[in-house]
Amino acid sequence: MTEERGDDLPDEALELPSALAAALADYVRHLRSERDLAPHTVRAYSADVCSLLAHAAALGHTDLSRVDLRVLRSWLARQQTLGRARTTLARRATAARVFTRWAQRTGRASADAGALLGAPKPHRRLPPTLKQDEVRQLLDAAARVALDGSGVGLRDVAMLELLYATGVRVGELTGCDVDDLDTGRRVLRVFGKGRKERAVPYGAPAARALDAWLLRGRPQLAVDGSRGALFLGERGGRIDQRAVRRIVHARLAGVPGAPDLGPHGLRHSAATHLLEGGADLRSVQELLGHASLASTQIYTHVSAERLRRAFAQAHPRA
Repeated sequence: MTEERGDDLPDEALELPSALAAALADYVRHLRSERDLAPHTVRAYSADVCSLLAHAAALGHTDLSRVDLRVLRSWLARQQTLGRARTTLARRATAARVFTRWAQRTGRASADAGALLGAPKPHRRLPPTLKQDEVRQLLDAAARVALDGSGVGLRDVAMLELLYATGVRVGELTGCDVDDLDTGRRVLRVFGKGRKERAVPYGAPAARALDAWLLRGRPQLAVDGSRGALFLGERGGRIDQRAVRRIVHARLAGVPGAPDLGPHGLRHSAATHLLEGGADLRSVQELLGHASLASTQIYTHVSAERLRRAFAQAHPRA
């Protein structure tokens, strides 16, 4: 492959035959420009399809016309022998089907090789969550740290409150601007996967933390290049996802007995606690921005598992 590699293409793309490399590059541009997928999603699809095309090249196939159902199945079988998890196999099968459908639609292949491709159903693991009292300890401890009025302390408590109040993804949080807040209605506008816009409500504790951050904390960190970013790093730029993850891990380390979770753990916890509090599944789906109700139903399994544990511990005839 002689053309310059894009940021979303894995290093292995350089080793592909030119026709396969060109197809992969076109596909990545399609994901990024036409489907407007998040960078993380584009990189994941790119890596999976690159692995498939590298497998096809190893079999002696140098263009998409030779990538048929047998090639796809042998690729997945190879992944299985390498010990890939069922969830990984299922994801890669999906990536292959999306790619082959695109290849046929754009005239790069005469048939959709992945149309009949099956995949193992992934085991649905219960996501780890915090107990409600652990969330309370986390937020109370962050609020105590912020009593000194430091910009970092006020920022951290506002981010933690907002992550738990809304259940937003960390990428959605870091992408928010000040103008995305409707403080009067206590609603935050976020852009989720596929740049789909939704509005999520937040409660009074998050509102108080946000008011303190915007009034007293943000001015301490803001610089000329801060622009409209809602949350800022210590140098004044828009805070990035890795920094938020480090903050959540560090704050949770101070909560006795709490699992080591990142921002997504707060998202799982928010959804679980909503359902335990009586929220209906459709409302939680809309709040989280899930395209499918099936993605939200995992949280009903969490609640059911907690109920079973409580029954086993407390019922005399358990």
